[in-house]
Amino acid sequence: MKPILRAVGLTKVYGSDGVSTPALRGVDLEVLPGEFTAIVGPSGSGKSTLLHILGCLDKPSSGETYLGERRTDQLDPVSSARLRLQEIGFVFQAYNLIPVLSALENAAFVLELRGVPKKVREEKAMQALEALGIADLAHRRPNQLSGGQQQRVAVARALAAEPQVILADEPTANLDSQSGLSLIELMKRLNVERGMTFLFSTHDPRLLEHVTRIVRLEDGRVVSDERVNAA
Repeated sequence: MKPILRAVGLTKVYGSDGVSTPALRGVDLEVLPGEFTAIVGPSGSGKSTLLHILGCLDKPSSGETYLGERRTDQLDPVSSARLRLQEIGFVFQAYNLIPVLSALENAAFVLELRGVPKKVREEKAMQALEALGIADLAHRRPNQLSGGQQQRVAVARALAAEPQVILADEPTANLDSQSGLSLIELMKRLNVERGMTFLFSTHDPRLLEHVTRIVRLEDGRVVSDERVNAA
């Protein structure tokens, strides 16, 4: 099976005023279709940086990244944006919902950017909200939703777009215990039933009980890569 995401010799160095700070130091990683993988490590280990580069939100200082057979680190900004829009789903701990839009409109937003007709995108968005158990909240705006509900809308937005892979940066960090567990169980169900590929960064031990692979970063390097049995 060919990897859906791949990093080869990935480095990232941040710098200002002549001071450079390495965030990634020669990372090699392959993610196969249908995997449910967590990237773990202490704060500052490079987890978010790695996700952002794999998701074409940032560029590496050196090395190569691929989505399927397509090399992505050399894409220009317009091509990177188009690839993100068409192929990659994102779930961030900050939710990134648009305050003036309803849950349904937020869930349909990526499809709207793609130019999908309104009826079709609303049908797909509603199906995603139904899968997440929040169809009854379709017409509420983000300020009328709890943190857990907002995060589910963010997942619905990614799900409705039917991406090749979903990247989630600390998706349970701002949720209470019950909301976090519900979201984890939901994403695992989507992974098992729909074969959706998930790659997380996380500190959450509850999430680690459900993943099938744990990649550990320390000081910008992969120090272990273990396949585990999901609970």
